Amino acid sequence: MLTVDQRERIRRSYYVDGWSIRRIAREGHWDRRTIRKALRDAGPPRYTLRELRTRPVLAPYVAQIDAWLGADLASPPKQRHTARRIFERLVAEYGFKGGESTIRQYVREHRPTPRPAFIPLAYEPGEDAQCDFGEGWIVLGGRQVLAQILCLRLCYSKMPFVMAFPHQRQEAFLEGMQRAFQFLGGVPARVWYDRLTQAVKRSLVGQRPQEREAFVAFRSHYLFEAVFCNAGEAHEKGLIENLVGYMRRHFLVPLPAVDSFDELNTQLTVRCLAEAERRLRGEQETIGEMWEKERVLLRPLPPRSFPCCRMLPVKPNRLSLVTFETNRYSVPVEHTLHTLFLRAYVDKVEISDGIALIAMHQRSYAREQDVLDLWHYLPLLKERPGALDHAKPFKEWSRPEAFDRYLEALRRRLPPRTATLRFLEVLELAQSRSLSEMAAALDRALATGSLALDTVEYFLRDAATGQRPAIPVLASAPSCPDVQPRDLSQYSLLVRR
Repeated sequence: MLTVDQRERIRRSYYVDGWSIRRIAREGHWDRRTIRKALRDAGPPRYTLRELRTRPVLAPYVAQIDAWLGADLASPPKQRHTARRIFERLVAEYGFKGGESTIRQYVREHRPTPRPAFIPLAYEPGEDAQCDFGEGWIVLGGRQVLAQILCLRLCYSKMPFVMAFPHQRQEAFLEGMQRAFQFLGGVPARVWYDRLTQAVKRSLVGQRPQEREAFVAFRSHYLFEAVFCNAGEAHEKGLIENLVGYMRRHFLVPLPAVDSFDELNTQLTVRCLAEAERRLRGEQETIGEMWEKERVLLRPLPPRSFPCCRMLPVKPNRLSLVTFETNRYSVPVEHTLHTLFLRAYVDKVEISDGIALIAMHQRSYAREQDVLDLWHYLPLLKERPGALDHAKPFKEWSRPEAFDRYLEALRRRLPPRTATLRFLEVLELAQSRSLSEMAAALDRALATGSLALDTVEYFLRDAATGQRPAIPVLASAPSCPDVQPRDLSQYSLLVRR
């Protein structure tokens, strides 16, 4: 291979002295192809790899890496393996002893991706945070669903918070931010957002977005300033954009299998706390150490939480049902045809009369469903006991079998209407007791053969106190008065012979 000096001598002989390639080859004893290569390129010699280098450390794992990269083609684009995630899995699952740079080089050669450029920024503690929604696939109750995940990150310490929801409605947005403030231990002075519809009602180019009233009330409650990025300029809040991707690749790969969003959010909180042990590149302290410094500079949380819900007036129909998002929720029958107020939270629906809470249900995200509470219809069932067997609230009520056995025993012993009324009286007791306590009391009443309401109450008190209620016992039998003997022969005169 020619040196830099030899290349210069060849090029000077040809271009300056006018020598031919034949003369240069004869005088310098070089091959003509080497001379032509030097005439084409004056740069330093470069090594050309003719055979692939062996990878003794990586070779046993290449097939597994290729399998993961191939399986990623069927996964959501934003939830595919990164080189770092592949390295973590190889170490944890296969005991890989090599370095992360080896994995990065292999993945880069087999799946090249462009790297965007960013401007390094510096933030003051307690001043700024960034917030955005992301999406990620999960396995919920055995079915793959797309979860909406709110992400918030402190800009100084980089401490993250993520929480999953079934939707991106305003109540989810507000509750996610409230949980984030509680998790982080305070409120930053400013929070950066996109012009998301949960907070912005109207947005015109060159003007400050018009915020929604509920969001204005929320930030007024927590006393922080909202800063909205320009449309299409996601790089203005690059920290949260990075967190959304990082969360998908590290928290949701492989897809978490859970039975509820509460279970998933518990796992996500644990993962967020684990991030406190990381030390980011260029930082001298871990995320957790910087978070401790920043937390004392955050604004304190207000003494009470903000009601993160949507509120609207509703009016029950003659079935004591109010409608919200195509679903119908029951209220006590005495409030039928009165104007009420419904509060829709992420996980529940509360209904009040403007003063007191009168009904609360788990929120349904299905369509055209009736969400019923048996106790709301109990006064009406006592007026119309014949409707019990066909009453939808009773048929859909999940209860222990002891209730049905007790009702059957009553109907075998009493007339139908009387038996049903007796059963409804027992149900009134169940309003203030747990179903397990009621089932135990009913089983004991059935075992004794006494189906009276007093018997059920007796066994309930027995279970509550842990001992049988005291029964008065006489110390001695009362003395009986002396009986005077009587001559009963006179009654024989009345007998006719």
